[in-house]
Amino acid sequence: MSESKSSWQQHIDKVTEKGLLAKQLYVVLTTPVAGLDAVRANLAEHLAYQLELERNNIMFAAGPFADDAAQEWQGEGMVIIRADSLAEAHQIAEADPMHKTGARKFRVRPWLLNEGSITIKVTYSDGGRSVI
Repeated sequence: MSESKSSWQQHIDKVTEKGLLAKQLYVVLTTPVAGLDAVRANLAEHLAYQLELERNNIMFAAGPFADDAAQEWQGEGMVIIRADSLAEAHQIAEADPMHKTGARKFRVRPWLLNEGSITIKVTYSDGGRSVI
């Protein structure tokens, strides 16, 4: 049995027709290249870059992953960003000091925000909030 394929744009069109949000975002999956020492050495600059993305309304959300047992941090993380294209999302990810120095490698995946809700704007780093 063969499964038919659908282009990404066709999928976006279908969910939009159904009334879902279909907000295009980009997920940056980031993993250490050679252990945690290089990650820790670049953490301050990485966090400063993340805060800049947050201030400029580029970052939607970000944070680290635990291992599958929720016992350890192995240096992996995820950043969800707003960008006008996959190419722009790659440029934003490449500019992260963690990636520029080679401490981490990354993969960018297009993602649609379709379902969910939010009633306030919260900036995670400083606890700022406002009613939207």
